[in-house]
Amino acid sequence: MSPGRYAVIVAVLGALLAVLGALLAPGTGAAQDRTPAASTAPAGSPASPAPLLTNAAAAILIDARDGSVILRKEPDARRSIASTTKLMTALLTLEKAEPGDVFRASPYVALPAESKIDLRPGERMRVDDLLEALLLESANDAAAALAEGVSGSRPAFVEEMNARARELGLEDTSYANPIGLDDPANYSTARDLASLTRRLLRIRRFARTVDLPSAELESGDRPRVVANRNDLIAVYDFVDGVKTGHTTTAGYVLVGAATGRLGSKVISVVLGEPSEAARNVDTLALLRYGLAQFRRVRALDASRAVATADVEHRDETAELVPARDLALVMRRGQKLTTRVDAPNTVEGELAAGEQVGSIAVLRGGRLVRRVGLVTAAEVPGAGPLRVIADELGILALLLALGAGAGAVVLAGRVRTRRRREAERAARRRARRSAEAPPETR
Repeated sequence: MSPGRYAVIVAVLGALLAVLGALLAPGTGAAQDRTPAASTAPAGSPASPAPLLTNAAAAILIDARDGSVILRKEPDARRSIASTTKLMTALLTLEKAEPGDVFRASPYVALPAESKIDLRPGERMRVDDLLEALLLESANDAAAALAEGVSGSRPAFVEEMNARARELGLEDTSYANPIGLDDPANYSTARDLASLTRRLLRIRRFARTVDLPSAELESGDRPRVVANRNDLIAVYDFVDGVKTGHTTTAGYVLVGAATGRLGSKVISVVLGEPSEAARNVDTLALLRYGLAQFRRVRALDASRAVATADVEHRDETAELVPARDLALVMRRGQKLTTRVDAPNTVEGELAAGEQVGSIAVLRGGRLVRRVGLVTAAEVPGAGPLRVIADELGILALLLALGAGAGAVVLAGRVRTRRRREAERAARRRARRSAEAPPETR
């Protein structure tokens, strides 16, 4: 091989080694921790002081979304609960009967002060009408008809009420009748009533009924109109339930509910109030205070990276961002945290916006949303030399390059040898031709 060819090969090898050195040189950026520190939504300060609740013997205010307590006063004190007993009567009816079922009323002897719709013995009425009479007018004869229609008798129904209370974990609740008449064995707590109401409000038929200011009963012997005894419903748009009650022992009681402009929902309970006016004042104070605790906060920002991942075979990192913005309604004092689930490394080529993981958003430690985690920009792939170096190692790459260069040199030598042999053969033929006698030429 000529000296010029060797020089070219050496130059090529030098260039390849220079490129390899540049590929394997340490980069200037360092990979960041892909799991960001927990972020906390601003708690802020209450817009108004908490209600004093000087009139109520017991009270509670809860977040209807998760049942967490916002405010409480003697929440576990067992007390007579009057007609809020009918909340369990309603739950069993909703779980065991269909709206179109027809029940026959049995004789019910009511005291003059009792709420009733004057059902005639033997009168037939649909379940949906009986429920409206139960929850709006608080009709005791409707409660008796539902109990007997669902379970066959009032005692059997009361057994089911207590069994259901135990299933729901209402440990401080006991029922003696489906109506709420005063009885030492008929009691509950503010906490248990709020928990029961939270379950009931998940049932659309119940939530729709307790939000009615009045209703017309379409079945029965004659038309009837029942009015909601919770007069807050007709006056305040944000109030949407739930059940009133009053007896001599229980005093005035009210389970309330309200929904705010942000979609927040709270449930209140007041027990042992001295008057209907005091009951309404305390309930409104609780509901307004509860709704004032909520704010809309930005939980995720799609323009901000929450994690990074090393790019395989490249000294670069890829920024990972949420796939979309996320806003949540948060209560003051609640903590919002995020948890990233993403790989330590990603392999190019990846387009911008390609999902590689997810980010979980937790409120008070409970998962509320999970959003995809995507690449913030295009992630280029690595070149073949870098891939070979990473997969096989530098020594193997050098050996491969050396073998390639050796093959080039060997091929050049073979071609040179063959050309020289051909030239010598040609010279021998020419010499023999020149030395041959004239007659043989």
